[in-house]
Amino acid sequence: MVDRLKDKAALVVGAGSIGPGWGNGKATAVAFAREGARVACADVNLEAAQETVRLIEGEGGEAFAIRCDATRADEVAAMVQATRERFGRIDVLDNNVGIAEAGGVVEISEADWDKVMAVNLKTAFLTMKHVLPLMVAQGGGSIVNISSVAAIRYTGVAYSAYYASKAALSHLTRTTAVEYAARKVRVNAVLPGLMKTPMVAHSAGLVQSYADGDVEEMWRRRDAQVPMGQMGDAWDVAWAAVFLASDEARYVTGIDLVVDGGLTVKIN
Repeated sequence: MVDRLKDKAALVVGAGSIGPGWGNGKATAVAFAREGARVACADVNLEAAQETVRLIEGEGGEAFAIRCDATRADEVAAMVQATRERFGRIDVLDNNVGIAEAGGVVEISEADWDKVMAVNLKTAFLTMKHVLPLMVAQGGGSIVNISSVAAIRYTGVAYSAYYASKAALSHLTRTTAVEYAARKVRVNAVLPGLMKTPMVAHSAGLVQSYADGDVEEMWRRRDAQVPMGQMGDAWDVAWAAVFLASDEARYVTGIDLVVDGGLTVKIN
């Protein structure tokens, strides 16, 4: 299938990558463009967003980069306005912003708890707050929030703020979906499992928790946890987002689309 998002305008928040390779947002922005969407690539790191734009334009797609700290309401409002001015509408909003800080409720600092909540949850609240009225006015749209299987399972690593923020994001997704269903705005979540992405590689707390700082050993241990025998990657998340953004999912709203190689249905 091609042109699944033809004539659609998409805003991908977190469209850059924290390091070399493919992060979820970067892959999603490129996948959207490959399916015919015009893409606004937003990221707190402008250079990372610009790299994604170069990849899209190099393949003949249309995109532009925006720097945005999505924890700040004024910057989110400006990002949405810039996208509207450039494309005239926003058909798809994809929220890919997220961080993880290690530590259970006793170990994690209050500052780290607040930071994780702001980045993982407040950003989706703010982007939906500013995009939903536009989608309603134009007659509909699709919002895809990138949550995690950590929203529904303990994954073996103590990071309480991450669990709590992703669980809240998933439920915010479900309740907003019901609230806006009659106004033709669909709201869904993708729940990635253990993924091999730059964000995971750069998370010192995760690497320490899994393998005492050894990234390659962490990859081996994470592969071993998955029934399919290997982690997923950013493209698995991206193509799930493409489906939910497309008209193929026109009767799908309020779901948690789990993309995890069978991880969450294991007995242990």
